Amino acid sequence: MTNRKVVIVGAGPGGLAAAMQLAQAGCEVTVLERRDRVGGRTSAIEIDGFRFDCGPTFFLYPRVLAEIFQSTGRNLMEEVPMKRLEPQYRLTFGGPAGGVLDCTADMDEMDRQIAEFAPGDVGQLKRYMDDNRVKLAKFRPILESPFSSPLDLMRPSLLAAASKLHPLRSLGQELGRYFSDPRLVIAFAFQAKYLGMSPFNCPSLFSILSFLEYEYGVWHPIGGCARVSERMAEIAREMGVDIRLNEPVDSIELEGRRVTALRCGESRYTADAFVVNADFADWMTKTVPNELRRRWTNEKIEKKKFSCSTFMLYLGIEGRYDDLPHHNIHISETYDRNLREIEIDHVLSEDPSIYVQNACVTDPSLAPEGCSTLYVLVPVSHQSESIDWATQADAFRELALDQLAAIGLTDIRERIRVEHRITPDDWVSDYAIHRGATFNLAHNLGQMLHLRPKNRFDELDGVYLVGGGTHPGSGLPVIYESSRISSRLLLQDLGMSTEFIEDAARPQGR
Repeated sequence: MTNRKVVIVGAGPGGLAAAMQLAQAGCEVTVLERRDRVGGRTSAIEIDGFRFDCGPTFFLYPRVLAEIFQSTGRNLMEEVPMKRLEPQYRLTFGGPAGGVLDCTADMDEMDRQIAEFAPGDVGQLKRYMDDNRVKLAKFRPILESPFSSPLDLMRPSLLAAASKLHPLRSLGQELGRYFSDPRLVIAFAFQAKYLGMSPFNCPSLFSILSFLEYEYGVWHPIGGCARVSERMAEIAREMGVDIRLNEPVDSIELEGRRVTALRCGESRYTADAFVVNADFADWMTKTVPNELRRRWTNEKIEKKKFSCSTFMLYLGIEGRYDDLPHHNIHISETYDRNLREIEIDHVLSEDPSIYVQNACVTDPSLAPEGCSTLYVLVPVSHQSESIDWATQADAFRELALDQLAAIGLTDIRERIRVEHRITPDDWVSDYAIHRGATFNLAHNLGQMLHLRPKNRFDELDGVYLVGGGTHPGSGLPVIYESSRISSRLLLQDLGMSTEFIEDAARPQGR
């Protein structure tokens, strides 16, 4: 039998992981990437010797990607050396109460710091860790399996997990069961922002996010998270994968409901199966005729709830801030109002929370000698009629730089040597992200499991989805998991073995 042909749209982390697995299975794989480099949101921005991660800077829960590498006969940590960060990050709190928390996997040290916030909360972190260790064990089968219909909700694994999930409880409410001090609630719930959501609207099952940080560590790949994508592309090419850059898909060809080919300008790509790693809403509304979609029509997509966006500053600076940790999160004094302005009012905040990566304290290779990089992320609304980035971006840039004083960076303007900016409008135009919603469809109860776009896409035959827009959702670990789920489904549908994937996921395989 001749090799089965698979075409993958998008060389983001999910597409690259799928390419490696499908090539290992014996498929002839072609990847079509619209941009001039691999990685998508997990790519690098390089300017005058400075190197920045475009999007993700936290590498969490390496187990999933390590198993994918193992399934292709490789070792993740050898291919992409990583350093576990200690402390994981520093949290600073605005307002009269203030406070600084250097978050570490050392539970005794955390209790020492927690005692300075609320003596009565000492010991609660260990209880939270014990509870979420059980919760993750119950929840893992849900994250690692496709959800094709409501009947899948009756699986024994989901029924067994139901008592631990509390779907009607928000993440903020869940953390309130452990901590009386509202700052500590936020300290272990702000990770909802990894999904682009407020912790007070995010389902409580995502309490596992903070647990993963403390249990398995926060890692920095040397060269940045983009280096993971780059190495995956190198390995994929070594395995025979044809990765074609600057090759955007214009249209599809069909026979009935089955996709038979993709068109990119004058080029035409046929295949036995197609994997879509592009932003789901953007690609569907621009590539697949609306009349061919029933559940995911343009009109229905517009009614869905999307995540927040981000305003980004990538700053190459003279000198280094050696007293500042690798990761820094400032929680604004008006945190609740800031969340409402992002998710409900869709206006720009005057007191935004910010995240700053000071990566060169760990990895000096990211900047020229005597210089360093600062990555500044401000959560903002996705595209909205009430925000005009063409006229408001400059003023918001000044506000973002002012906010850096809250973490001790009072001289930043005079030290900037290189600067790059991304607004929600840029996420749309340059990265093809619907509404600039960098974390895809929101993760509310109406948009999860079988209610999310399915891994085996049910509107078109022969099409499989990977990435944050499908199950299990956003964030690098679950995006990699989506590639594993979809690769298994595709190979099973083509009558090919998936045993190498299952073997690597077993304890003895790891």
